[in-house]
Amino acid sequence: MQNFDVIVIGSGIGGLVAGALLAHSGQQVMILESHTVPGGAAQGFSRQGFQFDSGPSFYCGLSDCQGLNPLQQVLTRLGESLATVVYDPLGHYHFPEASLAVYGNRERYQQAIAQFTPQGAVEFAQFEQRLLKVYQGLKEIPAIELRGDWKIIPKLITNYGFSVLKLLPLLGDISSSVGQIVDQTVSDPWVRRLIDLECFLLSGLKAEGTVTPEVAFMLGERNDSTIEYPIGGTQAIVQALVRGLTRFGGKLQLKTHVEKILVKSGKVYGVQSRKGEEFYAPIVISNATIWDTYTHLLNSSDLPQSYRQTALKTPAVDSFMHLHLGIKAERLENLTGHHVVVHDSNLDITIPGNTCMISIPSVWDQNLAPVGYHLIHAYTLEPFLGLKKDEFYAQKKREKAEPLYQAIEKIIPDLRQRITLELIGTPLTHARYLRRYQGTYGPAIAANQGRFPGAFTPIQGLYLVGDSTQPGIGVPAVAASGILCANCLLNRK
Repeated sequence: MQNFDVIVIGSGIGGLVAGALLAHSGQQVMILESHTVPGGAAQGFSRQGFQFDSGPSFYCGLSDCQGLNPLQQVLTRLGESLATVVYDPLGHYHFPEASLAVYGNRERYQQAIAQFTPQGAVEFAQFEQRLLKVYQGLKEIPAIELRGDWKIIPKLITNYGFSVLKLLPLLGDISSSVGQIVDQTVSDPWVRRLIDLECFLLSGLKAEGTVTPEVAFMLGERNDSTIEYPIGGTQAIVQALVRGLTRFGGKLQLKTHVEKILVKSGKVYGVQSRKGEEFYAPIVISNATIWDTYTHLLNSSDLPQSYRQTALKTPAVDSFMHLHLGIKAERLENLTGHHVVVHDSNLDITIPGNTCMISIPSVWDQNLAPVGYHLIHAYTLEPFLGLKKDEFYAQKKREKAEPLYQAIEKIIPDLRQRITLELIGTPLTHARYLRRYQGTYGPAIAANQGRFPGAFTPIQGLYLVGDSTQPGIGVPAVAASGILCANCLLNRK
Protein backbone atom coordinates (compact mmCIF):
# COMPACT_ATOMS: atom_id res chain seq x y z
CA MET A 1 0.00 0.00 0.00
CA GLN A 2 1.20 3.49 -0.92
CA ASN A 3 -0.51 6.33 0.94
CA PHE A 4 -0.31 10.03 0.13
CA ASP A 5 -2.19 13.23 0.90
CA VAL A 6 -2.66 14.00 -2.81
CA ILE A 7 -2.35 11.99 -6.02
CA VAL A 8 -2.10 13.84 -9.33
CA ILE A 9 -2.88 11.97 -12.55
CA GLY A 10 -0.67 13.34 -15.32
CA SER A 11 2.34 15.67 -15.31
CA GLY A 12 1.16 18.38 -17.67
CA ILE A 13 1.81 21.98 -16.62
CA GLY A 14 -1.48 22.10 -14.68
CA GLY A 15 -0.76 18.92 -12.76
CA LEU A 16 2.84 19.89 -12.03
CA VAL A 17 1.81 23.33 -10.78
CA ALA A 18 -0.92 21.97 -8.51
CA GLY A 19 1.32 19.18 -7.20
CA ALA A 20 4.34 21.43 -6.62
CA LEU A 21 2.32 24.10 -4.79
CA LEU A 22 0.71 21.48 -2.55
CA ALA A 23 4.10 19.91 -1.83
CA HIS A 24 5.46 23.38 -1.05
CA SER A 25 2.74 23.68 1.60
CA GLY A 26 3.68 20.41 3.25
CA GLN A 27 1.37 17.92 1.54
CA GLN A 28 2.63 14.46 0.60
CA VAL A 29 2.15 14.49 -3.18
CA MET A 30 2.57 11.76 -5.79
CA ILE A 31 2.28 12.61 -9.49
CA LEU A 32 1.72 9.60 -11.74
CA GLU A 33 2.65 9.99 -15.41
CA SER A 34 1.86 7.47 -18.15
CA HIS A 35 4.64 8.66 -20.46
CA THR A 36 8.40 8.18 -20.14
CA VAL A 37 8.89 11.95 -19.71
CA PRO A 38 6.89 14.61 -17.86
CA GLY A 39 5.20 17.64 -19.40
CA GLY A 40 1.99 16.45 -21.05
CA ALA A 41 1.30 18.51 -24.18
CA ALA A 42 4.31 20.68 -23.23
CA GLN A 43 6.84 17.85 -23.24
CA GLY A 44 9.77 17.62 -25.61
CA PHE A 45 11.60 14.77 -27.30
CA SER A 46 14.99 14.06 -28.84
CA ARG A 47 15.85 12.57 -32.23
CA GLN A 48 19.33 12.36 -33.80
CA GLY A 49 20.64 15.24 -31.69
CA PHE A 50 17.63 17.52 -32.23
CA GLN A 51 15.69 18.57 -29.09
CA PHE A 52 12.13 19.23 -30.26
CA ASP A 53 9.23 20.92 -28.50
CA SER A 54 6.03 18.93 -28.96
CA GLY A 55 3.58 21.72 -28.14
CA PRO A 56 3.84 25.35 -26.99
CA SER A 57 6.61 27.55 -28.34
CA PHE A 58 5.72 31.20 -27.57
CA TYR A 59 6.33 32.71 -24.13
CA CYS A 60 6.18 36.08 -22.38
CA GLY A 61 7.20 37.06 -18.88
CA LEU A 62 9.08 33.92 -17.85
CA SER A 63 11.78 35.98 -16.12
CA ASP A 64 9.74 39.07 -15.15
CA CYS A 65 9.06 38.94 -11.40
CA GLN A 66 6.59 41.83 -11.73
CA GLY A 67 4.67 40.33 -14.66
CA LEU A 68 1.27 38.69 -14.80
CA ASN A 69 2.39 35.28 -16.04
CA PRO A 70 0.99 32.71 -13.56
CA LEU A 71 3.72 30.22 -14.46
CA GLN A 72 6.45 32.69 -13.53
CA GLN A 73 4.73 33.44 -10.22
CA VAL A 74 4.64 29.73 -9.43
CA LEU A 75 8.34 29.31 -10.25
CA THR A 76 9.17 32.23 -7.97
CA ARG A 77 7.24 30.67 -5.09
CA LEU A 78 9.07 27.38 -5.65
CA GLY A 79 12.45 29.13 -5.69
CA GLU A 80 13.04 28.30 -9.34
CA SER A 81 14.11 30.47 -12.27
CA LEU A 82 14.76 30.01 -15.98
CA ALA A 83 17.56 31.13 -18.28
CA THR A 84 15.96 32.76 -21.33
CA VAL A 85 16.74 34.53 -24.58
CA VAL A 86 14.88 37.81 -25.11
CA TYR A 87 13.92 38.78 -28.66
CA ASP A 88 11.71 41.17 -30.65
CA PRO A 89 9.80 41.12 -32.97
CA LEU A 90 8.06 38.08 -31.59
CA GLY A 91 7.40 36.84 -35.13
CA HIS A 92 6.00 37.54 -38.58
CA TYR A 93 2.53 37.00 -40.01
CA HIS A 94 2.74 36.14 -43.70
CA PHE A 95 -0.37 36.93 -45.74
CA PRO A 96 -0.68 36.42 -49.49
CA GLU A 97 -0.37 40.19 -49.98
CA ALA A 98 2.65 40.82 -47.70
CA SER A 99 4.28 40.04 -44.36
CA LEU A 100 3.73 41.85 -41.07
CA ALA A 101 6.34 42.06 -38.30
CA VAL A 102 4.67 41.56 -34.91
CA TYR A 103 6.43 43.70 -32.33
CA GLY A 104 5.88 43.56 -28.60
CA ASN A 105 6.17 47.33 -28.40
CA ARG A 106 2.69 48.68 -29.21
CA GLU A 107 3.90 51.78 -31.06
CA ARG A 108 6.14 49.75 -33.37
CA TYR A 109 3.35 47.22 -33.97
CA GLN A 110 0.91 50.00 -34.85
CA GLN A 111 3.47 51.47 -37.25
CA ALA A 112 3.84 48.07 -38.93
CA ILE A 113 0.05 47.81 -39.30
CA ALA A 114 -0.06 51.34 -40.74
CA GLN A 115 2.03 50.16 -43.70
CA PHE A 116 -0.96 47.98 -44.67
CA THR A 117 -3.77 50.32 -43.61
CA PRO A 118 -3.17 53.71 -41.94
CA GLN A 119 -6.79 54.09 -40.80
CA GLY A 120 -6.82 50.48 -39.62
CA ALA A 121 -3.76 51.20 -37.45
CA VAL A 122 -5.65 54.02 -35.74
CA GLU A 123 -8.59 51.71 -35.12
CA PHE A 124 -6.31 48.96 -33.83
CA ALA A 125 -4.82 51.44 -31.35
CA GLN A 126 -8.33 52.22 -30.05
CA PHE A 127 -9.13 48.53 -29.75
CA GLU A 128 -5.84 47.81 -28.00
CA GLN A 129 -6.34 50.65 -25.54
CA ARG A 130 -9.65 49.17 -24.42
CA LEU A 131 -8.03 45.82 -23.73
CA LEU A 132 -4.98 47.30 -22.00
CA LYS A 133 -7.25 48.96 -19.45
CA VAL A 134 -8.49 45.47 -18.58
CA TYR A 135 -4.90 44.22 -18.38
CA GLN A 136 -3.82 47.03 -16.06
CA GLY A 137 -6.80 46.38 -13.80
CA LEU A 138 -6.21 42.64 -13.57
CA LYS A 139 -2.47 43.11 -13.10
CA GLU A 140 -2.97 44.42 -9.56
CA ILE A 141 -4.32 41.04 -8.37
CA PRO A 142 -1.55 38.40 -8.40
CA ALA A 143 -2.60 35.15 -10.09
CA ILE A 144 -0.72 33.14 -7.45
CA GLU A 145 -3.27 34.32 -4.85
CA LEU A 146 -6.39 33.25 -6.76
CA ARG A 147 -8.60 30.28 -5.98
CA GLY A 148 -11.50 28.56 -7.71
CA ASP A 149 -14.20 28.66 -5.05
CA TRP A 150 -16.43 31.24 -3.33
CA LYS A 151 -13.74 32.05 -0.77
CA ILE A 152 -12.02 34.14 -3.44
CA ILE A 153 -14.62 36.88 -2.85
CA PRO A 154 -13.79 37.74 0.79
CA LYS A 155 -10.09 37.33 0.03
CA LEU A 156 -10.23 39.84 -2.83
CA ILE A 157 -12.24 42.31 -0.79
CA THR A 158 -9.91 42.02 2.21
CA ASN A 159 -6.56 42.05 0.41
CA TYR A 160 -7.28 43.81 -2.88
CA GLY A 161 -10.41 45.84 -2.22
CA PHE A 162 -9.22 49.02 -3.95
CA SER A 163 -8.08 47.05 -7.01
CA VAL A 164 -11.48 45.34 -7.19
CA LEU A 165 -13.22 48.74 -7.06
CA LYS A 166 -11.11 49.93 -10.00
CA LEU A 167 -12.23 46.87 -11.98
CA LEU A 168 -15.93 47.60 -11.54
CA PRO A 169 -16.15 50.07 -14.48
CA LEU A 170 -14.43 47.43 -16.65
CA LEU A 171 -16.81 44.57 -15.89
CA GLY A 172 -18.62 45.04 -19.20
CA ASP A 173 -15.41 44.55 -21.18
CA ILE A 174 -14.12 41.80 -18.88
CA SER A 175 -17.28 39.75 -19.42
CA SER A 176 -17.54 40.40 -23.16
CA SER A 177 -16.01 38.65 -26.14
CA VAL A 178 -13.17 40.26 -28.06
CA GLY A 179 -15.51 40.34 -31.05
CA GLN A 180 -17.90 42.66 -29.23
CA ILE A 181 -15.10 45.16 -28.60
CA VAL A 182 -13.91 44.81 -32.20
CA ASP A 183 -17.40 45.68 -33.43
CA GLN A 184 -17.32 48.86 -31.34
CA THR A 185 -13.83 50.02 -32.34
CA VAL A 186 -12.73 48.52 -35.68
CA SER A 187 -14.35 48.73 -39.11
CA ASP A 188 -11.25 48.13 -41.27
CA PRO A 189 -11.65 44.58 -42.73
CA TRP A 190 -7.90 43.90 -42.78
CA VAL A 191 -7.46 44.74 -39.11
CA ARG A 192 -10.55 42.74 -38.17
CA ARG A 193 -8.99 39.74 -39.89
CA LEU A 194 -5.69 40.41 -38.08
CA ILE A 195 -7.44 40.41 -34.70
CA ASP A 196 -9.24 37.20 -35.63
CA LEU A 197 -5.84 35.66 -36.36
CA GLU A 198 -4.36 36.84 -33.05
CA CYS A 199 -7.33 35.36 -31.19
CA PHE A 200 -7.19 32.08 -33.11
CA LEU A 201 -3.50 31.62 -32.31
CA LEU A 202 -4.26 32.15 -28.64
CA SER A 203 -7.55 30.35 -28.04
CA GLY A 204 -8.32 28.28 -31.13
CA LEU A 205 -11.34 30.56 -31.75
CA LYS A 206 -11.78 33.80 -33.65
CA ALA A 207 -12.53 37.13 -31.95
CA GLU A 208 -16.24 36.53 -31.52
CA GLY A 209 -15.55 33.40 -29.47
CA THR A 210 -12.53 34.55 -27.44
CA VAL A 211 -12.90 36.06 -23.97
CA THR A 212 -11.49 39.56 -23.52
CA PRO A 213 -9.16 38.97 -20.51
CA GLU A 214 -7.25 36.32 -22.47
CA VAL A 215 -6.31 38.72 -25.27
CA ALA A 216 -5.83 41.61 -22.85
CA PHE A 217 -3.28 39.50 -21.01
CA MET A 218 -1.47 38.66 -24.27
CA LEU A 219 -1.27 42.25 -25.51
CA GLY A 220 -0.26 43.61 -22.13
CA GLU A 221 2.47 41.05 -21.52
CA ARG A 222 3.84 41.49 -25.03
CA ASN A 223 4.24 45.22 -24.44
CA ASP A 224 5.06 45.50 -20.74
CA SER A 225 6.94 42.27 -20.07
CA THR A 226 9.56 40.35 -22.04
CA ILE A 227 9.17 38.14 -25.09
CA GLU A 228 11.56 35.28 -24.49
CA TYR A 229 12.39 31.66 -25.09
CA PRO A 230 13.65 29.32 -22.33
CA ILE A 231 17.16 27.96 -22.83
CA GLY A 232 16.70 24.22 -23.25
CA GLY A 233 13.24 24.61 -24.77
CA THR A 234 9.88 23.89 -23.19
CA GLN A 235 11.48 20.97 -21.38
CA ALA A 236 13.38 23.50 -19.25
CA ILE A 237 10.06 24.78 -17.87
CA VAL A 238 8.89 21.26 -17.08
CA GLN A 239 12.20 20.40 -15.42
CA ALA A 240 12.00 23.55 -13.26
CA LEU A 241 8.53 22.53 -12.03
CA VAL A 242 9.72 18.99 -11.33
CA ARG A 243 12.67 20.38 -9.34
CA GLY A 244 10.27 22.52 -7.34
CA LEU A 245 8.02 19.53 -6.70
CA THR A 246 10.80 17.23 -5.49
CA ARG A 247 12.58 19.92 -3.47
CA PHE A 248 9.58 20.07 -1.17
CA GLY A 249 9.16 16.31 -0.91
CA GLY A 250 6.77 15.67 -3.77
CA LYS A 251 7.26 12.62 -5.97
CA LEU A 252 6.93 11.98 -9.70
CA GLN A 253 6.60 8.42 -11.01
CA LEU A 254 6.90 7.97 -14.76
CA LYS A 255 5.70 5.04 -16.89
CA THR A 256 2.73 4.57 -14.58
CA HIS A 257 -0.51 4.60 -16.53
CA VAL A 258 -3.50 5.23 -14.27
CA GLU A 259 -6.33 2.96 -15.32
CA LYS A 260 -9.01 3.85 -12.76
CA ILE A 261 -9.87 6.42 -10.15
CA LEU A 262 -11.06 4.51 -7.09
CA VAL A 263 -14.41 5.74 -5.78
CA LYS A 264 -16.62 4.42 -2.99
CA SER A 265 -19.91 5.93 -1.81
CA GLY A 266 -19.32 9.09 -3.83
CA LYS A 267 -15.86 9.66 -2.38
CA VAL A 268 -12.46 9.14 -3.97
CA TYR A 269 -9.86 7.08 -2.13
CA GLY A 270 -7.08 6.52 -4.65
CA VAL A 271 -6.15 5.24 -8.11
CA GLN A 272 -5.18 1.96 -9.76
CA SER A 273 -2.51 1.64 -12.43
CA ARG A 274 -2.72 -0.52 -15.54
CA LYS A 275 -0.33 -2.96 -13.85
CA GLY A 276 -2.70 -3.31 -10.90
CA GLU A 277 -0.67 -1.15 -8.50
CA GLU A 278 -2.83 0.88 -6.13
CA PHE A 279 -2.07 4.31 -4.67
CA TYR A 280 -4.26 5.73 -1.91
CA ALA A 281 -5.11 9.33 -1.07
CA PRO A 282 -8.19 11.29 0.02
CA ILE A 283 -7.50 13.83 -2.74
CA VAL A 284 -7.04 12.95 -6.44
CA ILE A 285 -6.38 15.63 -9.07
CA SER A 286 -6.85 14.64 -12.70
CA ASN A 287 -4.73 16.43 -15.29
CA ALA A 288 -6.36 14.30 -18.00
CA THR A 289 -8.99 15.97 -20.18
CA ILE A 290 -12.56 16.03 -18.92
CA TRP A 291 -13.53 13.54 -21.64
CA ASP A 292 -10.80 11.05 -20.69
CA THR A 293 -11.43 11.51 -16.97
CA TYR A 294 -15.16 10.91 -17.25
CA THR A 295 -15.05 8.04 -19.77
CA HIS A 296 -11.80 6.12 -19.08
CA LEU A 297 -10.81 6.88 -15.50
CA LEU A 298 -14.24 6.71 -13.88
CA ASN A 299 -17.08 4.25 -14.12
CA SER A 300 -20.23 5.78 -15.56
CA SER A 301 -22.01 5.04 -12.28
CA ASP A 302 -19.53 7.18 -10.33
CA LEU A 303 -21.08 10.41 -11.64
CA PRO A 304 -24.66 11.70 -11.82
CA GLN A 305 -25.77 10.80 -15.35
CA SER A 306 -27.07 14.26 -16.23
CA TYR A 307 -23.79 15.84 -15.11
CA ARG A 308 -21.70 13.31 -17.02
CA GLN A 309 -23.71 13.66 -20.23
CA THR A 310 -23.52 17.45 -20.11
CA ALA A 311 -19.76 17.40 -19.48
CA LEU A 312 -19.09 14.98 -22.34
CA LYS A 313 -21.00 17.25 -24.75
CA THR A 314 -18.47 20.01 -24.18
CA PRO A 315 -17.14 21.00 -27.64
CA ALA A 316 -13.42 20.36 -28.21
CA VAL A 317 -10.82 22.29 -30.20
CA ASP A 318 -9.69 20.26 -33.19
CA SER A 319 -6.31 18.59 -33.09
CA PHE A 320 -3.32 19.42 -35.29
CA MET A 321 -1.00 18.10 -37.94
CA HIS A 322 2.58 18.41 -36.68
CA LEU A 323 5.77 18.56 -38.71
CA HIS A 324 9.16 18.28 -36.98
CA LEU A 325 12.17 18.79 -39.21
CA GLY A 326 15.93 18.90 -38.89
CA ILE A 327 17.53 20.97 -41.67
CA LYS A 328 20.94 22.20 -42.78
CA ALA A 329 21.50 25.77 -41.58
CA GLU A 330 24.00 27.18 -44.09
CA ARG A 331 23.08 30.58 -45.61
CA LEU A 332 20.24 31.09 -43.10
CA GLU A 333 22.01 33.68 -40.94
CA ASN A 334 19.04 36.08 -40.88
CA LEU A 335 16.42 33.48 -40.03
CA THR A 336 13.91 34.45 -37.34
CA GLY A 337 12.14 32.12 -34.96
CA HIS A 338 8.35 32.54 -35.19
CA HIS A 339 6.16 32.67 -38.30
CA VAL A 340 2.48 32.31 -39.09
CA VAL A 341 1.49 31.74 -42.72
CA VAL A 342 -2.05 32.28 -44.05
CA HIS A 343 -2.20 30.65 -47.46
CA ASP A 344 -5.48 32.08 -48.79
CA SER A 345 -7.07 35.32 -47.55
CA ASN A 346 -10.39 34.31 -49.10
CA LEU A 347 -10.64 31.23 -46.89
CA ASP A 348 -11.49 31.26 -43.21
CA ILE A 349 -8.35 31.16 -41.05
CA THR A 350 -9.77 28.14 -39.18
CA ILE A 351 -9.90 25.95 -42.31
CA PRO A 352 -7.43 23.06 -41.80
CA GLY A 353 -4.18 23.77 -43.59
CA ASN A 354 -4.91 27.45 -44.27
CA THR A 355 -3.19 28.87 -41.19
CA CYS A 356 0.18 27.34 -40.37
CA MET A 357 2.28 28.07 -37.29
CA ILE A 358 6.07 27.72 -37.52
CA SER A 359 8.62 27.72 -34.71
CA ILE A 360 12.40 27.56 -35.24
CA PRO A 361 13.74 27.71 -31.66
CA SER A 362 17.34 26.84 -32.62
CA VAL A 363 17.52 30.49 -33.78
CA TRP A 364 17.64 31.41 -30.07
CA ASP A 365 19.18 28.29 -28.54
CA GLN A 366 21.68 26.69 -30.88
CA ASN A 367 22.20 23.78 -28.48
CA LEU A 368 18.78 22.42 -29.48
CA ALA A 369 20.25 21.22 -32.80
CA PRO A 370 23.58 19.77 -33.92
CA VAL A 371 26.19 22.27 -35.08
CA GLY A 372 25.31 23.51 -38.57
CA TYR A 373 21.61 22.60 -38.33
CA HIS A 374 18.27 24.10 -37.34
CA LEU A 375 15.14 22.38 -36.11
CA ILE A 376 11.61 23.33 -37.11
CA HIS A 377 8.24 22.63 -35.52
CA ALA A 378 5.25 23.50 -37.72
CA TYR A 379 1.59 22.73 -37.10
CA THR A 380 -1.86 23.41 -38.47
CA LEU A 381 -5.42 22.64 -37.41
CA GLU A 382 -6.70 19.20 -38.40
CA PRO A 383 -9.84 17.31 -37.29
CA PHE A 384 -9.44 13.93 -35.61
CA LEU A 385 -12.45 12.37 -37.29
CA GLY A 386 -11.84 10.86 -40.71
CA LEU A 387 -8.31 9.67 -39.97
CA LYS A 388 -7.59 6.00 -39.44
CA LYS A 389 -4.58 3.75 -39.68
CA ASP A 390 -5.25 1.82 -42.86
CA GLU A 391 -3.37 1.20 -46.08
CA PHE A 392 -3.91 4.85 -47.08
CA TYR A 393 -2.72 6.38 -43.81
CA ALA A 394 0.87 7.10 -44.91
CA GLN A 395 -0.37 8.79 -48.08
CA LYS A 396 -2.91 10.87 -46.16
CA LYS A 397 -0.23 11.98 -43.72
CA ARG A 398 1.83 13.29 -46.63
CA GLU A 399 -1.11 15.06 -48.20
CA LYS A 400 -2.19 16.74 -45.00
CA ALA A 401 1.37 17.80 -44.18
CA GLU A 402 1.83 19.48 -47.58
CA PRO A 403 0.39 22.88 -46.48
CA LEU A 404 3.01 22.89 -43.71
CA TYR A 405 5.85 22.30 -46.18
CA GLN A 406 4.50 25.04 -48.44
CA ALA A 407 4.22 27.43 -45.48
CA ILE A 408 7.83 26.85 -44.42
CA GLU A 409 8.95 27.31 -48.02
CA LYS A 410 7.71 30.90 -47.83
CA ILE A 411 10.43 31.39 -45.21
CA ILE A 412 13.03 28.93 -46.55
CA PRO A 413 12.42 28.44 -50.31
CA ASP A 414 14.87 25.53 -50.69
CA LEU A 415 13.55 23.74 -47.59
CA ARG A 416 13.16 20.27 -49.11
CA GLN A 417 16.79 20.16 -50.22
CA ARG A 418 17.89 20.92 -46.64
CA ILE A 419 15.91 18.26 -44.76
CA THR A 420 17.93 15.63 -42.90
CA LEU A 421 15.25 14.53 -40.41
CA GLU A 422 11.50 14.43 -40.98
CA LEU A 423 8.72 13.49 -38.55
CA ILE A 424 5.03 13.87 -39.44
CA GLY A 425 2.45 13.68 -36.67
CA THR A 426 -1.32 13.51 -37.04
CA PRO A 427 -4.19 13.86 -34.54
CA LEU A 428 -3.91 10.09 -34.10
CA THR A 429 -0.29 10.55 -33.05
CA HIS A 430 -1.28 13.27 -30.63
CA ALA A 431 -4.07 11.21 -29.11
CA ARG A 432 -1.87 8.14 -28.75
CA TYR A 433 1.26 9.65 -27.23
CA LEU A 434 -0.40 12.25 -25.03
CA ARG A 435 -3.41 10.12 -24.02
CA ARG A 436 -5.74 12.91 -25.08
CA TYR A 437 -9.32 12.66 -26.29
CA GLN A 438 -9.20 12.95 -30.10
CA GLY A 439 -5.83 14.69 -29.78
CA THR A 440 -7.52 17.91 -28.71
CA TYR A 441 -5.91 20.83 -26.87
CA GLY A 442 -9.03 21.45 -24.80
CA PRO A 443 -12.62 22.74 -24.94
CA ALA A 444 -13.80 25.14 -27.64
CA ILE A 445 -16.15 27.13 -25.42
CA ALA A 446 -17.03 30.39 -27.12
CA ALA A 447 -17.37 33.57 -25.08
CA ASN A 448 -20.91 34.14 -23.77
CA GLN A 449 -21.81 30.53 -24.63
CA GLY A 450 -20.73 28.76 -21.50
CA ARG A 451 -17.89 28.54 -19.02
CA PHE A 452 -14.94 26.23 -18.74
CA PRO A 453 -15.41 23.56 -16.06
CA GLY A 454 -13.85 24.46 -12.73
CA ALA A 455 -11.65 22.35 -10.47
CA PHE A 456 -14.54 20.77 -8.57
CA THR A 457 -16.45 17.59 -9.49
CA PRO A 458 -19.51 15.90 -7.93
CA ILE A 459 -17.19 13.26 -6.43
CA GLN A 460 -15.84 14.21 -3.03
CA GLY A 461 -12.05 14.54 -3.16
CA LEU A 462 -11.77 14.52 -6.98
CA TYR A 463 -10.53 17.69 -8.69
CA LEU A 464 -9.56 18.72 -12.22
CA VAL A 465 -6.76 20.84 -13.67
CA GLY A 466 -5.41 21.46 -17.16
CA ASP A 467 -6.57 22.96 -20.43
CA SER A 468 -10.09 21.55 -20.19
CA THR A 469 -10.75 23.52 -17.00
CA GLN A 470 -10.98 27.19 -16.07
CA PRO A 471 -9.39 29.39 -17.41
CA GLY A 472 -8.71 27.30 -20.55
CA ILE A 473 -6.06 26.75 -23.21
CA GLY A 474 -2.43 27.89 -23.21
CA VAL A 475 0.52 27.62 -20.81
CA PRO A 476 -0.41 30.63 -18.62
CA ALA A 477 -4.00 29.36 -18.42
CA VAL A 478 -3.11 25.79 -17.45
CA ALA A 479 -0.64 27.10 -14.87
CA ALA A 480 -3.48 29.22 -13.49
CA SER A 481 -5.72 26.14 -13.32
CA GLY A 482 -3.14 24.49 -11.08
CA ILE A 483 -3.05 27.57 -8.84
CA LEU A 484 -6.85 27.76 -8.57
CA CYS A 485 -7.07 24.10 -7.57
CA ALA A 486 -4.15 24.08 -5.14
CA ASN A 487 -5.32 27.21 -3.31
CA CYS A 488 -8.80 25.73 -2.85
CA LEU A 489 -7.29 22.65 -1.24
CA LEU A 490 -5.00 24.63 1.02
CA ASN A 491 -7.89 26.73 2.39
CA ARG A 492 -5.76 29.85 2.43
CA LYS A 493 -7.36 32.86 4.02
